Amino acid sequence: MSDHDHAHQHDHDSHDGDPTAEDFFEPAGWEARYTGEATMWSGEPNPQLVAEAGRLTPGSALDVGCGEGGDVVWLARQGWRVTGADFAAQGLARAARHAEQAGVADRTDWWQVDARRFAADGRLFDLVTTHFLHPPDGGMVEVTRRLAGAVAPGGHLLVVGHAPSAHHTQLTDSHRRAMWEAADLLPGLPEGFEAVVVEQRPRSVERDGQRFDIEDSTLLARRTS
Repeated sequence: MSDHDHAHQHDHDSHDGDPTAEDFFEPAGWEARYTGEATMWSGEPNPQLVAEAGRLTPGSALDVGCGEGGDVVWLARQGWRVTGADFAAQGLARAARHAEQAGVADRTDWWQVDARRFAADGRLFDLVTTHFLHPPDGGMVEVTRRLAGAVAPGGHLLVVGHAPSAHHTQLTDSHRRAMWEAADLLPGLPEGFEAVVVEQRPRSVERDGQRFDIEDSTLLARRTS
């Protein structure tokens, strides 16, 4: 379940299409969603990325589950050299168009990969980030371990997701079970990493004319060796 950059209108966890479809966790479902003409998400950067990456010196960045590329564009505008990765080719095509329109195409490149089978293969980045990636069956711990393998010494890993909440009524039980709290991911950090931020951050969202608070599970870790 990839939900990175998925800030649609007022609510970062809103979804176009059928949110109960079981293909929500698989590439084919997202390829179909991205085939149409309508923009699915707001294009605004995710707030925890702005809060944390805004404190770092720009270098190389990898954004896994980049969707339509809102976070990639924001990072590139801050001076980062950014690789946007997603398992949906149509999403990457949209992201590349948005980078071109934003005038940052020369600071971006693209990588089609499924985070559940991600392997750095020697590619290292100063910042590895993913937002609202929710693989089923507790798979985010393993994804965290895989993403950590792409962090350069001295670099950072930022993983943000939806905490379980009674407000996520539009989702199926399987989707709710895929949510996690920041501390749940600590077993995925390899040796040589120190946790810098492990917390639930409240965020106000609007759905169907009502405002309420949800929490962004936020894990920031630094590779020390």
